[in-house]
Amino acid sequence: MNGAGTDAGHVVVIGAGIAGLAAAHRLLARGARVTVLEASDRVGGKLLPGEIAGVRVDLGAESMLARRPEAVALAREAGLTDRLQPPATASASLWTRGALRPMPKGHVMGVPGTASALSGVLSDEGLHRIERDADLPRTEVGDDVAVGEYVAERLGREVVDRLVEPLLGGVYAGDAYRISMRSAVPQLFQAARTHTSLTEGVREIQAGAAAAQQTGPVFMGIRGGVGSLPLAVAESVRAREGEIVTGAPVTELRREPAGWRIVAGDRVLHADAVIVAAPAPAAAGLLRAEAPAAAAELAAVEYASMALVTLAYRRTEAHLPEGSGFLVPPVDGRTIKASTFASQKWGWIADENPDLVVLRTSVGRYGETEILQRDDAGLVEASRTDLRAATGLAATPVETRVTRWSDGLPQYPVGHHARVARIREHIGKLPGLAVCGAVYDGVGIPACIASAYAAVDQIHGDLGAVQELTANPVQSLHGGAGE
Repeated sequence: MNGAGTDAGHVVVIGAGIAGLAAAHRLLARGARVTVLEASDRVGGKLLPGEIAGVRVDLGAESMLARRPEAVALAREAGLTDRLQPPATASASLWTRGALRPMPKGHVMGVPGTASALSGVLSDEGLHRIERDADLPRTEVGDDVAVGEYVAERLGREVVDRLVEPLLGGVYAGDAYRISMRSAVPQLFQAARTHTSLTEGVREIQAGAAAAQQTGPVFMGIRGGVGSLPLAVAESVRAREGEIVTGAPVTELRREPAGWRIVAGDRVLHADAVIVAAPAPAAAGLLRAEAPAAAAELAAVEYASMALVTLAYRRTEAHLPEGSGFLVPPVDGRTIKASTFASQKWGWIADENPDLVVLRTSVGRYGETEILQRDDAGLVEASRTDLRAATGLAATPVETRVTRWSDGLPQYPVGHHARVARIREHIGKLPGLAVCGAVYDGVGIPACIASAYAAVDQIHGDLGAVQELTANPVQSLHGGAGE
C-alpha cells in the first residue's frame, strides 16, 4: 500500500456512496478486511431509490453510461445482470424558441461537425456563424479553457446557448462558460489542441467513433431503478464480511506509526490504509490535520444545488409527446432545466403500473439559488406550469415528490484537472491514503467507480490508474457522435 504492500490488511473507506462502495467491493476481492463508515443513515449517496404512487422510481441519478465498462460490470458483479435494461427510447427533444424540437444528431456535446446538423434548433444567422469556423485563425486553448468560451469563439454563442449549455447543464448543473473543457469534454479539448477548425476536429471524432463500430446502448438503467445498484453492492460487501456502518460521521483521521487512526462517534478504529470517498467539503475537514495542502484545495471546490420533482398522472389524463423527455436551454428563461418522461424512457416503470404516467423535472443550476428557496409546493407548481407550456399537460398529478440535492454536484471550472493533480500529489506523500469520488475525474457513475478502483490500486502501490485518470478524466455524458 503505497509501498507498504498489505493485501490482507485492514482498510477503512470513508463514505458509502457508489465510489466508496465500489472501493470496498474491489478491496474485498483483493483480500483486504474492510470497514466502510458513512455519516448519513443510508448508503448510495446521489443514487436514491424511491417510489411514487406505488411505482418504483429513482429520486437521484437514473441512468449510467454504458460505453464505459465500470458501472455495468459492477452491476453484473453485484448480481444485477438480469435487471440491466437500456432505455426504451433514446429520442430526446429541446424545448427552445417556443417549441419542442428534435434533439440534433451528429454532434459532440452539442458541438456539430457541420452547420446543417443543428438545422431547426439554431436561427439562420446562427447556422451561418458556424460556417465561419473553417476560415477563422487558430484559437489557442493553453492548458485549459472554458467549454462555452472556446465554442462561442469558434462557432458563435448560439451553439453554446441553445445546445452545449443544456447538455452540459444536465450533467453538471453548471455554467458552460465556466466549465473546463479539458475535464468535462476531454474529446473536444484534444480536438481543439490538434485542429484549427473545431468542426473539422468534431468530424474526426465522429469518424473515429464510426470506425470503432461501437454497438449496444449508450446508456443503461436497472429495473427498479439505478438506486438499487449501491444497495446490491452493499449487500455483496456484507456477504463477503465487509462491515458497513451508517450514521457514523468520522471526526478525526490521524496517522499512526503503523497506519491510521480513525474516530467515528465513540468508536476508534486502526487501519493499515484509508480511502476517503466523501464529497469535497467533508474530505477537506478529514484531511486538514495530515494533508493541509490537499484539504485547502478541496475546500475551494464549489458545488451546485438542484431539486428533482417527480410527478405521477393517470394515463387517461396525461398524453405526452413521444420520446424520453426534453432539455431546456437557460437562455429561454424557463424554470425547469429538463424533464424526463420516465415511464416512456424506462419500460419497467410502465410495466409496474400501465395505468400510470411518471415524469420528472429538474430545477436549479450553479448560481441559481432563488428558485430552490421555494417550498416543495412552489417547485411542483413551477414544474407543472412549464410542463403545460412545453407539452400541453394540464392534468392534476395523483402524487408528487420533491427531492432536494443541496450541494449535490461538484463544479469543474477551468483548471480543475490541475487542482486534482495537486490534491493527488499531496495525498501521494502519505502512505496508505487515497481519495476518490465525483469531485475528481468525472461526475457520472462509471467515472466514480473508475476513481474508486484507481484509489484501491494506489494504496496497493500501483499509481498507474490514478495517473491515467488525472491526465484523462472520464467524460460523463456521451457526446452524441453518430447517435
